[in-house]
Amino acid sequence: MDNQNQKQGFQPNAVNYSTEIGNYPIKVLALGGLDESGKNCYVIEVNNDAFIIEAGLKYPNSSIPGVDIIIPDFEYIKTIAKRVKGIIITHGHDDQYGALPYLLNVCRAPIYATKTTITIIQEFFRTKFKKIDQYTFNIVRPSDTLTIAGHVFELFQTTHSVAESFGFSLKTPLGNIVYTSDFMSDYSPLKDFRFDLPKVARLSENTKTFLLMTESEASDKPGIASPNHKITDIIKTAFEEPTGKTFISIYNQNFYSIQEVINLAVKYKKKICIANPEQIPFFDSMASIGDIVIPESMRVSINDVMRTAPKDTIILVTGSGENLFNYCKSICYGNINGLKVEPTDTWINASPSVPGTEVIATDASDTIFRTDCHVITINRKNSASMHARQEDLKMMISLFRPRYYMPVKGEFRLLMNNAKLAIDLGIGLNHFNTFVYDNGMALAFDDKGNPVRKLIMIKNGDIMVDGNSVGDVKEAAISERQKMADGGIVLMGLTISSKQKKIRSQPDIQMRGFLYLKDSEPILNQLSSIFTSTVSSLLTGEKRMSLMDIQKKVSDKATKFLFKNTQKEPMILCEILDVDTLEEINPR
Repeated sequence: MDNQNQKQGFQPNAVNYSTEIGNYPIKVLALGGLDESGKNCYVIEVNNDAFIIEAGLKYPNSSIPGVDIIIPDFEYIKTIAKRVKGIIITHGHDDQYGALPYLLNVCRAPIYATKTTITIIQEFFRTKFKKIDQYTFNIVRPSDTLTIAGHVFELFQTTHSVAESFGFSLKTPLGNIVYTSDFMSDYSPLKDFRFDLPKVARLSENTKTFLLMTESEASDKPGIASPNHKITDIIKTAFEEPTGKTFISIYNQNFYSIQEVINLAVKYKKKICIANPEQIPFFDSMASIGDIVIPESMRVSINDVMRTAPKDTIILVTGSGENLFNYCKSICYGNINGLKVEPTDTWINASPSVPGTEVIATDASDTIFRTDCHVITINRKNSASMHARQEDLKMMISLFRPRYYMPVKGEFRLLMNNAKLAIDLGIGLNHFNTFVYDNGMALAFDDKGNPVRKLIMIKNGDIMVDGNSVGDVKEAAISERQKMADGGIVLMGLTISSKQKKIRSQPDIQMRGFLYLKDSEPILNQLSSIFTSTVSSLLTGEKRMSLMDIQKKVSDKATKFLFKNTQKEPMILCEILDVDTLEEINPR
């Protein structure tokens, strides 16, 4: 297979990035989503028109403290912004839309998505990005025929964990470009989750498929995802034979499983309490368009939980990413008024970790078990994620029989698994027409539909978002945060007189997250001695030094001493005040 990553010794730091791919009739590239989980963002260019497919985020792992989310680098989008005719978001998961407001800062193209997805986007960003309503949202149905700037997109509905998901087929002079997005071959009775196989079959028959792009997130899993994605059989015992309240923690974007919970609650005549008040507007918004509707007669507030029979009460704990796991812990610690986990209760943990949240998800799970309630854990072993497994992928590839194939959405091993599946099918795909690429590598085709066999690299990468700060989180800041997380922090303070060249106060040294208090006294005494002796010798030395230089010398000595004696390397903050300078600034 054409894997330029390996064949050309791909090293991101050694690449000369292009600002333009070149004058080719078809160009496809990823700014995110290849060799990673999340941050999906793809660009398809047909002649002089460009389309952005997805604008997602991913969550940082524990090695990047203090960063909230990671989004794609949109530098390339700035160079083609005038040529972008549309932004297509295929479904309402944050790995598809989470970077959208940042993308809209550089490109004001209209957005095309279903009503469900648009409602999720607007609800998700309403408090953080108050101007979200100023952008152009175009509502589409998941199996519409859509024309954007003269280009025809045939949408087809897919089955995924959120309602109204879709893939599409884009007509080009060389044949169709098909992007499946997330899917599985399930024929759900729920209309908003029903895989539109008849339309997929018609699209595959009527026009040749030039390029097929399929997801790879479960390409290492044999068989098909259905019906193992359903949780009803796993959790229904808690509804049939409850011993107390039933807590259910679940991602708010997993509409399919939430609907299963609601259906069971209706069947067994239970009351549902939405645990997190901040999630209530989200559920109200979804219900207003007909998604995840909890009958009004079944809803109870947290204040009414104590007046409802425990065996008739379902506590729905929802959220996204770390917010969900933190809220689970708050409930277990008794920090949420009106909610207390009793030993007779049952907790259904239906929120397996996603990449970047493994540590906090494990911590939340441990906290739930410590309450002594009965715990039912739904993980990837007993419930399949709603992503295409090997037989699902084989079905889609066999239907479309593409001239070229490009696995997307997944870590490198998953992209490779997907590519090997396609080649092994024996339908004409081989090592020369199957492309396993990395983010930023442009796949271009000439007028005859032949791939351009040279490396074209577009600037790409990770942009870190810390609160409302975008891209300002530097490696030095990450290193300092990691040092604080691993070794704690030591604060050192002292007052001097530069004119008298002597120390005017006793040193003040405090430690946080470094040593236990009972173990710290000998270390503190020695550190205090090093602090005062170093400052005193530098003040009386022949070479005059600035306060900043003195503080650096002290920090270096303290770091070496602490590492030698504790094998830890805390972050050290040294602050020395000069009373003479202060008096000049603030005369009496």
